[in-house]
Amino acid sequence: MPVISKIFSKISSAVKQFFTKNSIDLFPVRNAVKEYQASQIKYDLKAALNVALLSLPQGMAYAAIAELPIYYGIVSSIMASIVAPLFSSSRHTILGPTNATSLMVFTFFASTAATTLAKDSLTYMPLLVFLVGIISVLGALFKLADLLQFVSRSVLVGYITGASLLIMNGQFKHIFGVAEPLKQIITSHRESNQAVNFFTNFFDLTSLCDQFQWQPTILGIGTLILYLILMKKLPMLPNFALCLAISSTIALIINNTTGHFNLDCFQSFQLDTFSPSLPDFNFNDIATLTSVAFAIAFLASLENTVMGKSLGSRTGERPDVNQDMFSVGMANIACSLLAPMPASGSLTRSALNYESGAKSRFSSIFNGILCLLGFYILIKLPIVENIPKATLASLVVGIAISLIKWKNIRICLYSTRDDAIVIIVTFAATLLTRLDTAIFIGVALSISLFLRKASRPHLVEYEMSDEGNLRERDSKQARPNPAISIVHVEGNLYFGAADLFRTQVQRASSDPNLKVVILRMKNARHLDATSVMALDDLIKHMRKQGRHVIISGATKSVYIVLKQSGVLDTILHGCDRSQGETNLFFSSPSNPNLSTRDALLRAQELLGTKKADIKIFYDKSQEKQ
Repeated sequence: MPVISKIFSKISSAVKQFFTKNSIDLFPVRNAVKEYQASQIKYDLKAALNVALLSLPQGMAYAAIAELPIYYGIVSSIMASIVAPLFSSSRHTILGPTNATSLMVFTFFASTAATTLAKDSLTYMPLLVFLVGIISVLGALFKLADLLQFVSRSVLVGYITGASLLIMNGQFKHIFGVAEPLKQIITSHRESNQAVNFFTNFFDLTSLCDQFQWQPTILGIGTLILYLILMKKLPMLPNFALCLAISSTIALIINNTTGHFNLDCFQSFQLDTFSPSLPDFNFNDIATLTSVAFAIAFLASLENTVMGKSLGSRTGERPDVNQDMFSVGMANIACSLLAPMPASGSLTRSALNYESGAKSRFSSIFNGILCLLGFYILIKLPIVENIPKATLASLVVGIAISLIKWKNIRICLYSTRDDAIVIIVTFAATLLTRLDTAIFIGVALSISLFLRKASRPHLVEYEMSDEGNLRERDSKQARPNPAISIVHVEGNLYFGAADLFRTQVQRASSDPNLKVVILRMKNARHLDATSVMALDDLIKHMRKQGRHVIISGATKSVYIVLKQSGVLDTILHGCDRSQGETNLFFSSPSNPNLSTRDALLRAQELLGTKKADIKIFYDKSQEKQ
C-alpha cells in the first residue's frame, strides 16, 4: 500500500505540474467560493431564473434540430450549466446545446447513416460527445485556443448564415406536416448514393406541396409571427417559452373542442430512461467519429471564444480562452455520461445572464438546478406530449432568422476582397457539403489567404538624402550611385515568403550596372530554414556575377539564425576579419541608420571608390555629420 500511495502521489504531482505549466487551473471555482458574498445570491438567482426560462425550451429545440429525443437537449443544458462554471474563467458564460453544433450533429448522421454507420445515431452520441470533450481538453492544455484568433470572423458569419438556412429548411417539414413522406424520399436518395444537401432537401419539400397539412401550417406560421412580433416589441420577456406555452395551449383547446385539429406531438419521457454510463469505446467507431468530433470541438471552442470576448468587451474582463476551452471539454465529458449532446458557449443565454444582473459564475449553476426542477415538472405533468412539433419547429425557425446578421454580412462582403471570398465560399460550402467539412473549408481558405498576405515581405529601395536621412527612392530618378542599391526588407520571412523574397530581391538587382545590394533587415522577422537557404542561394548567385550582398540592420535574432545555419560564413566569404572587414552590420537601437552608413562605406570599399559623401542623421539634438 505505501508503494501504491507513493506512485499515486507521483502521478498526481506530475499531472498537477503539467496543468500548472500550461496555465490551466484544474478547479478555479474554489477561488470564486472564497470570494462569494451573500448579497450576490439574489442577483444570481434572478439571472438564473431568466436564463432557465430560455434554456429549457431552447434545449428541446436544439435536440429537435439534431433529430434527437428532446430530453437530450434539456439534460445536456443542465449538465453543462452546472459543470462548466467549475472550470471556466468567465463569470457570465452559459454552456449548453447550440444551433451550430446541433445542426452539425444532424448533418453528419443524415449524410452518412445509410452508407458507413452500422448503428443508429443515439448509439454513437455518447462516444461522439466524449471525444469532443477530450479533444477540447487536450486543445486547452496545448494552448490551441490561442490559434483561434487566426480564424477570420468571416468564416463564422458565413457558416452561421448558411446553417440558419439549413435549420429553417430542416424544420419546414414539421410546419407543413410532411415529415414522414419527406423522410422516405431522402432515404431513397441515400440508398441510391445521391447527394443530399440544402438544395435537394428544398426541392424535395416543394415536390410535396400537394400533401401539405393545413393544421400544422396555420399553427406554425401563427406561432412564428407571434414570436417575431414579441421579440421586436418586448425582447426582454421569455418569448420562446411564452410562445411555446401559448401555441401548445391553443392547439390543445381547439383539439379538445373540435376533435379535428390533430397534430404530431412529442413523446413523453420517464425517469427510468436515464442511467449514467460510460461511452462504448470501439476503435472502429472512434475512427468513424473522429473527424466530426474535431469539427464540433473546434466550432464549440470558436463559439465560446467569440462569446467570451464579446462579453469581455462589455464587462471589462479579459477571458482566458484556453481555460474556457478546458471548461468546454469538461462539460462535454460530463454530458457524454447522460443524454449526450455537444455543449458550447451560448451567446444568447450568456448575454441574457449578463443583462439580467448576474454577479458570479454561480448563476450558471443555479440555472442548471432550476432547469433540473423544470425537467422534473415536465416528467410529472402531461406537458411534453401536448407540444406540437409544428410549434417547436416554428420557434426554431424564429431563432434561425435571428442568427442572420445582415450588418455582419455586409461588413464581411465589403471590407476586403479576401473577407468577401471567405464568407461566400464558407456559405456555399454549408449549403453543398456536410457542415463538419464546410467549417474546415472555410478555415483552410481563411488561413491560406492570411498566409498569402503574411508571406509578402515589403521590399523598398532606399537612398540617402542630402540631410543624411534614409528616404524611399523615386523609381523615375537615377540612383545617386548606380552601382549601389539599398533594399529595405520588412515583414515575415518564414518558409511561405522565401521564394517571393528571393524573386523580389533578384528583380531589384536586375540592373546590370548594379554591383552591390544592401539588404536592410532591421524589420525582417521570423527567418527560418527555407528563407535562409533562399538568402544563401541569392548571395552565391550574385557572387558568381561578380556582385555583392551586404546585410545591414541585423538584429540579434537574425544573427543567431544566420550563424547557427552556417549562412553567416557565406555572407562573410572574402572578408579579411583580421582587418575588421565584414558584410554584416548590426542594428543600433539609438541610431537606426548607423548600420546602413557603415554598409554604404563597405560597399564603396568593395567597389574601390569613395565617390559619395555619406552623411548620417543621429537625432534632432545632435549635429549632422
